[in-house]
Amino acid sequence: MEWSKSTWYLFFMRLLVVEDNEKLAASLKKGLQQEGYAVDAAGSAADARALLSMMSDDYDAILLDRMLPDGDGVALCRSIRSSGRIVPILMLTARDGVSDRVHGLDAGADDYLTKPFSFDELAARIRALLRRPRGPVQMTLREGEIELDPGTREIRVAGTVVPMTAKEFGLLELLMRHAGQVLTREQITRRLWDQEFDAGSNVVEVHVKNVRRKLAEAGSNDRIETLRGTGYRFKR
Repeated sequence: MEWSKSTWYLFFMRLLVVEDNEKLAASLKKGLQQEGYAVDAAGSAADARALLSMMSDDYDAILLDRMLPDGDGVALCRSIRSSGRIVPILMLTARDGVSDRVHGLDAGADDYLTKPFSFDELAARIRALLRRPRGPVQMTLREGEIELDPGTREIRVAGTVVPMTAKEFGLLELLMRHAGQVLTREQITRRLWDQEFDAGSNVVEVHVKNVRRKLAEAGSNDRIETLRGTGYRFKR
């Protein structure tokens, strides 16, 4: 499948969809995956909290239904904000009253979309949220001869651009941002793939092998260390 330059980098961006309508949740997840995102889905506030608690890094955005079977989405939104998370939140609701939108925005939502909505509009609103700055501006990551620029999506070895797929870029960025730390296979898969990802698959190993090969072909030393039975570490 071919991806445009505007979407290819989204492969390693991870979204959380909190929606109790199973048909709508499945439709949103499928559509967002086709847009290039990794997507987790929760059907209740409790499920959403459980997924949030398991994330070592935050989600890149949350789509949050206002009415949930075990509580109000506004309350969940307020709870997310009170925990210190700055993840963008797009609230979805069948209520179109001004007061409802005000309550959601006051609780910490970044945007509000009334059902029914077009998927194209939803996707555009997500892209707009993701373009907003979050915290410090991302600077170029440098480790020895390797440079990774999150803004231009380029990897260079001694000044030479090294082409990589979106998942390979995401893997190397994750390792470099945690340089010197051991990342388990589970931590990597949780960040770069969906929650239904087959834990028995060797796709992580394959991607690590490809990244190593491409860096080596460009003249870099092998900086990705394998700790058998544990995970991987980017050596400083």
